[in-house]
Amino acid sequence: ALFDGVLDAMEQSSPDASIFVLVHKMDLYLEEDRQRAFTERSALIQSRSNQFQMKCFATSIWDETLYRAWSAIVYSLIPHVDVLEQQLTDFNDICGSSEIVLFEKATFLAISNISQLNSAHYDGHRFERISNIIKQFKLSCSKTLSQFQGMEVRNKNYSAYIDVFTSNTYIMIIMAGEAAKVPTSVTQLNIASARKHFQRLIPEK
Repeated sequence: ALFDGVLDAMEQSSPDASIFVLVHKMDLYLEEDRQRAFTERSALIQSRSNQFQMKCFATSIWDETLYRAWSAIVYSLIPHVDVLEQQLTDFNDICGSSEIVLFEKATFLAISNISQLNSAHYDGHRFERISNIIKQFKLSCSKTLSQFQGMEVRNKNYSAYIDVFTSNTYIMIIMAGEAAKVPTSVTQLNIASARKHFQRLIPEK
C-alpha cells in the first residue's frame, strides 16, 4: 500500500521521473533459483504501475551486486553521458593509457570507464575492490586529520594514478607496458589540463 501511494504521488507530481528498485537479499535464494525469483519479483513490481518503466536490480550485501546497482543508477543520472564517454575516449588516447575510470567523489562508485584492456585478463570486480581500498584509506587519513587527495601504485609493468578530477569525481588512469614508464608529472599535467573541460560535462550536484 505504501509503494502504491508513492507511485500515485509520483504520477501526479513527477510523471517523468526515473524509478529504480533494488530487489534485495537475493543471496537467500539458491543460485539456480535467483534469476527466476528476480524475474518474478520484477514483474510483480512493474505490474503496480502502467505509467513508469521501473528499472530493477537484484542485490545482496554479500557480493558486488549492490555496488554495481548503485553505480548503474548514478551512471544513468549523468546528463549527456554519450558525450562524456566520447570525450573520455579521446582523453584516454591523448594520455596513451590502457584504462581511465571515473569515480563519484563521495561514494567512490565507478560511474564511467574507458578501457583497452582484454576483459579475459582482468578482474571483473576490480572497481568495487578498488573503491573499498580507497574508502578504507580515506578513513585512515581522516583519523590522522589528513585529507585524501590521490595516490599512485607503480611497478615495472604498470602504473595506476588516482587524483581529484572534477568537483564531483576522482579519476584513475592506468598505464601499462612502455606507457607505465611515463613520469607521474606528465599524467598530472594531462589531468590538470583536462579538468576544466570535463567540469563542464559533469556539472555540480
